[in-house]
Order: sequence, then C-alpha cells, then structure tokens
Amino acid sequence: MTFSSRTARLLVDGRPVAEVVVADTVLSRARGLLFRRELPEGLLLRPCSSVHGAWMRTSLDVALLTRGMSVRDVRVLRPWRATVPRPGVVQILEAPVGSFERWGLRPGSHLALQTR
Repeated sequence: MTFSSRTARLLVDGRPVAEVVVADTVLSRARGLLFRRELPEGLLLRPCSSVHGAWMRTSLDVALLTRGMSVRDVRVLRPWRATVPRPGVVQILEAPVGSFERWGLRPGSHLALQTR
C-alpha cells in the first residue's frame, strides 16, 4: 500500500508562495496530514469538499476551493473540528496556521500550480 503524492509550486494571484503536496489519490487524501513528523508548506486535497481535524495536534489554515482554484472561503481548523461541505467546493488547501496571511491568500484569490 502506497501513499504516493507529488509536489508542485503554489501560486497565489500569480505569485509563487510555497511548495505543496498534491494529494489526488484515495490513499494520499485519506492520509492527509496524519502521522507526519513535519508538516509540508501546504497540502492540496483533490477532489475534496470537507476536512476534519481528528487526531491533529495543531490548528491549520484551510481554504475551500472551486474547480478553477478560486478561493471560496478561508478558516482556521482547530483540532477535532470539521468543515462543512459547501456548494462548488471541490478542492481544499491546508497549511500551517499563519501561512495564508503571509501568502496574501483570502476569499477571491486565484490559485495555480506549477509542476516541475
């Protein structure tokens, strides 16, 4: 059983901000950020409409994204909490708390990935 995933450069409104792990398989999405010794700069879960913080020790920045990678909403997900699925949300970006503020990511931002 493998949790393989790939990485890509995340752009926020055309600006490169972070290296993110793209979890786009059933197993890589199921693993998410669980059991990682170090958090990546970001984790993009696709397809995904909601996330939970079960077994997490720290809060996360969470962005709810459309298919075209427009940010519908941002929030801080605390341990043992969950987001509620929303119409049009098909991807979710998770990052350590404070990342979105540093990146200038907010509702209405447009995200893109650069692959290597």
